[in-house]
Amino acid sequence: MNQCDKSFGIFDSGVGGLTVVRAFHDLLPKESIIYLGDTARVPYGNKSSETVRRFSKEICQFLLSKNVKAIVVACNTASAYALTALKQELSIPVFGVIEPGVQSALAATRNGRIGIIGTTGTIKSAAYQNALKTIRPELYLVAEATPLLVPLIEEDWLEHDATRLVLEQYLEPFHQAKIDTLVLACTHYPLLKPLLKKMLGSEVVLVDSAEACARYVQNSLQGDDWFSRREAAISDQIYLTDLPTHFTSMATRFLDRKLDPVQVVQVGGV
Repeated sequence: MNQCDKSFGIFDSGVGGLTVVRAFHDLLPKESIIYLGDTARVPYGNKSSETVRRFSKEICQFLLSKNVKAIVVACNTASAYALTALKQELSIPVFGVIEPGVQSALAATRNGRIGIIGTTGTIKSAAYQNALKTIRPELYLVAEATPLLVPLIEEDWLEHDATRLVLEQYLEPFHQAKIDTLVLACTHYPLLKPLLKKMLGSEVVLVDSAEACARYVQNSLQGDDWFSRREAAISDQIYLTDLPTHFTSMATRFLDRKLDPVQVVQVGGV
């Protein structure tokens, strides 16, 4: 098989990375995706860096067995803890979601006051904070762990009163800091964009790491050898390490399209 006709491999700790799959569908509609959601071991945000690296390496070995042409780490926590090691160890291109998100945030901010919300692991790693400050040391950053959001999103409580109450508490530091840009440093969070826009107002730009990642991959892989020459993409292959309750309806919302068949597989010690 020619390299251009191979699939992109995308993985996440759960279903949130399907927002990255959706962004690929929108930007690169001829590309086919092999997706692995590690739903048996989700969440990654409260696990040690060593464990996240081990899980990520196991998943990459699975994707390599499917002959993918490049791998996208759609999990912010895995991008923070494992991306460097994966790039060193794998022979194909590997992309994360942090650098694209950082670039988009820098392009968006007007007053230099940027907020970041993510899992405990992503915020604790300081990956976004360090990357932003390295480029622009004068930035004023407010980074807050928002661990309750992923369970609420996975319950499909996107407009629920409970979600509003939790967000009111989480967003208070950002209101006080007068940010003009908020980085959604978790691939689940784009589903909250309508609610976040209502609560933050139109003056705050929401940086969607899923969209930014798809654009970054497109810009990074130059040349005809990387991108499909098919008339249309073949069906995606979606793999999970466990089949969560209500997965089909939840995944359909993440993808904004009919769900391709799902296979449950064993990866590493799962």
